[in-house]
Amino acid sequence: MFFSIIIPTYNRRPILEKCLRALEGQKLRAPSQISGYEVIVIDDGSTDGTLEWLAENRPDFPHVQWLEQAHQGPATARNRGIEAAQGEMIIFIDSDLVVTENFIQAHADGLKEGEERFKSDRLFTYGHVINTCNFENPTAEPYKITDFSAAYFATGNVAIARKWLEQAGGFDPSFSLYGWEDLELGVRLKKLDLKLIKCPQAAGYHWHPSFTLDDLPRAINREIERGKMGVVFYKKHPTLEVRMMIQMTVLHRILWGMLSLGGRLNERTMAGFLQWLIDQGKSQIALEVARIFLNWYNVKAVYAAANGEGQE
Repeated sequence: MFFSIIIPTYNRRPILEKCLRALEGQKLRAPSQISGYEVIVIDDGSTDGTLEWLAENRPDFPHVQWLEQAHQGPATARNRGIEAAQGEMIIFIDSDLVVTENFIQAHADGLKEGEERFKSDRLFTYGHVINTCNFENPTAEPYKITDFSAAYFATGNVAIARKWLEQAGGFDPSFSLYGWEDLELGVRLKKLDLKLIKCPQAAGYHWHPSFTLDDLPRAINREIERGKMGVVFYKKHPTLEVRMMIQMTVLHRILWGMLSLGGRLNERTMAGFLQWLIDQGKSQIALEVARIFLNWYNVKAVYAAANGEGQE
């Protein structure tokens, strides 16, 4: 197996460095079914000096090559990575993910064991994604119940044969904003009868800074974008399952409307309480409280997009 690790990135240079150094430090078992690997970074229009940093530090990253594009979103970036890839096996991770030294080997072992168990190669592996705010030592974070994911196909940490991606048609570039492009591809992969193999040994540590009030405008914008892209998802796959996923149901409208008091609990009215939680060292709890009104922004954006509001 030759692996191509595809990483779209946008303005994440400091954590991207940790991501790439971890991939350069991989330990492959000898003998192994792995013949080699490459890392393909697709810069999605970064303005933080990512490309300059990659060029200046090229000798430190012999496995890495990079592509650049205007800011078009991760779906287009991942498709470009697939086109450039030399490997028959593809691993997708995000650029803010730091992996352990046996990461690639663990995915390879999971794929091989899955083939032997099911007598078929119609499968892919999904590794643990462990959230952490520890920038200095992200891999020190333990796995938590809140890190559990029920997603069928999510590109935070997944390994799959290139042929299945090509047969499914790759990522849909219509998903130009934040959200849903990987889960939508998952719907098409499921129609190919691919099995999901959980591979906790292939752990990745998803770093994000501690929550502050300054993060709220960006978080709100992401929820609005996610709502818009959710409707793109539903128009491609108009099923109840997708409606539930994107929160386009009366239940979600009532739930988040009630919890946010019809939007009266928001980034302005909740600012004092959220700041108090942050000052108490409880930034993660503050973020979870903020999700009440963030979800309300998302639901409103879903229904606005479904009704054609704000579209040209």
